[in-house]
Order: sequence, then C-alpha cells, then structure tokens
Amino acid sequence: MSSTIHSVAAAQVSTPSVNPALFRAFYAPAAARDAALADPLTLAVFGFSAPAPASDDPRWLRVPLAEQGPAQIEVWQGATPVRHGVRAGVRWSANDTVLFGAIEIDEVEDDIESAAADAYSQLSGFLADCGYPHLLRTWNYLDAVTEGEGDQERYRRFCVGRVRGLRELDEAALPAATCIGRFDGVRRLQVYWLAAREPGLPLENPRQVSAFRYPRQYGPQSPSFSRALLPPPATGLPLLQSGTAAIVGHVSQHTGSVAEQLDETLTNLQSLVDAARLQRPELPATLGAGSLLKVYVRRAEDLPAIAARMAGLPGSPAFVVLHAEVCRAELLVEIEGLHG
Repeated sequence: MSSTIHSVAAAQVSTPSVNPALFRAFYAPAAARDAALADPLTLAVFGFSAPAPASDDPRWLRVPLAEQGPAQIEVWQGATPVRHGVRAGVRWSANDTVLFGAIEIDEVEDDIESAAADAYSQLSGFLADCGYPHLLRTWNYLDAVTEGEGDQERYRRFCVGRVRGLRELDEAALPAATCIGRFDGVRRLQVYWLAAREPGLPLENPRQVSAFRYPRQYGPQSPSFSRALLPPPATGLPLLQSGTAAIVGHVSQHTGSVAEQLDETLTNLQSLVDAARLQRPELPATLGAGSLLKVYVRRAEDLPAIAARMAGLPGSPAFVVLHAEVCRAELLVEIEGLHG
C-alpha cells in the first residue's frame, strides 16, 4: 500500500512493512479507472456508487454501495504482469503469486441459499485446477442480508449455502471474509476472492469467540471464516482483516450507539493487529498510514459523522465509507482492513 488517497484529504504516501514491490492496494478517484485497468500490473479494480462506463475487463467489479464523499475506486496491483480471462462464469486475473477471482449469480425466486451454494461450488471447482488452490480472503455482497425471521434470515441461509458449496471445510484453514448487504433491491450475489499457491495463516481475535464456533442461536450453520489471515510472504499481501464489528465474545455491544460501536470495532481491529504481530513483529504496531479500511454503515444519516471520526484517527489510515447493511440487525457499523 505504498500510495493511498484519503477519502477526504489530499494524496498521501505510506511505506508498509510488507514488500510494496510485490503488492499494493490504494484508493484513487473514480475517473482513474481506465488508467488503472490499462496498467499490466493491475490485478483488480473496484467501484462503488459512481456510475461508470461498461467494461468487459474481468478485473473490473462494481459493488453498488453509496459512498460518503467523492467517488473512489480501489486498486490492487502486483509486481509482475497479470494474466486475466473468464472461465466457466469466473472472472479471474493472476500474477506469479496471487489470483483474484469473481462470480456474480442471480438468485432464483429469492433463494440466497442456492445462489451461495452455486457460487461456492464454482469457486471450489475453479480453485481445484487453477494453480492457486489456497483461499486467503473472500468478499460476499447480497441484497437485504438481514431480511427474514429466525433461521430464514437471508444471512443465515447464505451461511448454509456457502458450506454446501465448499468441497471441504477445514476450520484450521478458513479464509478471512466479509459478508455485507446492499440496499439496491437486486437479488444478485457477488463473490470475489484472493487465492495463492501457498496457504496463509488464519488468525483469531482473543476478544471474540471464533465465528465458526458461534452457538446455535446465530443459525443452523455457524459463519465459516477466520477473523484475519496472514498471507504467505511470497505474495507481499498485507494482513487481511475480516469484516469486524462491535462484538465481544459472541455478543453484540452498544446497541443503538454508532459512536460506541465504532470505538469497539476499532479496538477489535487493533486486537487483530496485536495477534498478527506475535507472528510477524515487523508489521506496523497500530492502524495508520499502512492501513486501507473499508467502513460499512447501516444508517445513511450516520455516514457524515462516521467519515469525520475516521478522518480524525491517529496515523490517518486511508478509508472509504459506504452505506451498507451489516449482517446483524443491531450492528450499525463494520470495518474490514488491509494492514501492512
């Protein structure tokens, strides 16, 4: 992440402890999309709320979530030229050490469980013979993630479908992950991921119960992800922090207070940094210039205040603030991170 553009400030430069010659991720103005895609080192480019001309480039993915502030893109770049293409519904790009993949599947009759099963079955099949078999990180976006009561809640059905689609479930090798709800009313599941030739090291947060060990009250299938993951050093990837919210143990905290939930969420992200530094002490000790954060906020009226508080954080981490639905109805904010 050697070059980042702050969502409300001027361009900044950071020098992360991971090897920036191997991988960098940064935010840039939305108008820079085509230039980013023209770069042969670009693995992926993501857009959010801003309309953009259509592109057949498999490295481009738009996740329609409204942004607070100027429209931005997120860019991932490696150190060696990228190959890319489309195979069996999977859009992919890869360099010598890491692979990006993306699948979009329309739900049939609002059946998110089957859509998730299909997506993860395709993902598993693709990984089995693509040369990058080790899943490091996944992102999942679906409409109305908390709609439905009890075990019929869409997030709970998604969790069931995800495990149905995975060919095997090894709790010692679960990827980091995010699952977030859109507000666009389009019943389409978007899944994208990073994979590598070698496995990473999953990490858990000592302040939280592991998601895959949640009690039955959270659904028939516990969420299948690790709280963070240290990628293999050869990739140059930073610490991959999962979507993180105001949960201690397995219980949501500070119901109704977005400010207190934000503080608790940042404490949890710092706890993941502390856990990672036990394995790689060269990582920066705190969130800051070496961090790239994506902030999801449930209530539109909270977006400006959250953006202002993020802009005031010590170390000035780069961030984008998006209007999105967190996977528990009482949670008002969630943050994921790249840290290195």
